[in-house]
Amino acid sequence: MSVVQQKENTAPEQNQQKSVKTSLQEQLNKVKDNSTKKEGLPRWKLSDFDIGKPLGRGKFGCVYLAREKRTKYICALKVLFKSQLSKAGVEHQLRREIEIQSHLRHPNILRLYGYFYDSNRVYLILEYAAKGELYKVLQKEEKFSEEQTSKYINMLAKALAYCHTKHVIHRDIKPENLLLGQHGDLKIADFGWSVHAPNNRRTTLCGTLDYLPPEMIEGKDHDQNVDVWSLGVLMYEFLVGSPPFEAQDHNETYRRISKVDLKFPPHISNPAKDLMTQLLVKNPKKRIALDDVLKHPFILKYCAESPS
Repeated sequence: MSVVQQKENTAPEQNQQKSVKTSLQEQLNKVKDNSTKKEGLPRWKLSDFDIGKPLGRGKFGCVYLAREKRTKYICALKVLFKSQLSKAGVEHQLRREIEIQSHLRHPNILRLYGYFYDSNRVYLILEYAAKGELYKVLQKEEKFSEEQTSKYINMLAKALAYCHTKHVIHRDIKPENLLLGQHGDLKIADFGWSVHAPNNRRTTLCGTLDYLPPEMIEGKDHDQNVDVWSLGVLMYEFLVGSPPFEAQDHNETYRRISKVDLKFPPHISNPAKDLMTQLLVKNPKKRIALDDVLKHPFILKYCAESPS
């Protein structure tokens, strides 16, 4: 593999650039890389990796295929520019993402192995998901079969139930934030909007419009049940090819979400309709529990493994 080097756009004023770096540096210094400290390992640096092809591009940088030189372990390296993170005011969001994702251990959650940084960039060392972005697969196939949808929802429900036991609310479940492993196993990959909320009550409006639940667009407190709603929206998009409350303008989308204006195409089976109508309930407390999603006939029909 050849080392890929990318130059960062320079800021117009050096003083502004210095303050930007200092601000982000303070955030990163607050994050403890417990894994390296426990094992007595040195901190990572860019020269520890061979960098290969780009895997994707985001708002704040790129993701590259990488190989750790000593162990030959294949991973993904997410490279984020400090100046762009600070300009967008997302330093706290990045710190929270690192703190939360680095402590999660589940087969359907992308591992964050560690992080390091230099004067211009922040690097996240991530699990490599060989089959790439689920969103691109959905775009290519337009929609998924009920069997494939059932398997994906089964995996996601387990991952989200695990998150909730750790008092982590994801808040931004959508196809763009899901990856596929070597064997087609689904991985939640982006925890940028997630939050650790032991009291389970939040008021921040975040996430993606089509996936927002009624309580969030109406400015009410929300809890882990926002992820249950998003699971229902995702299931609908898998089966139909578009989100259930999609409209020509934002106001109409808000209206349809608030009224739970849910319409099913004729090809959707009754078990699938039943599960979605139990997920997409306006009252958060009346939405189906994730443990019960795993026991639903739509899931059990295609998923042979135990619901636990």
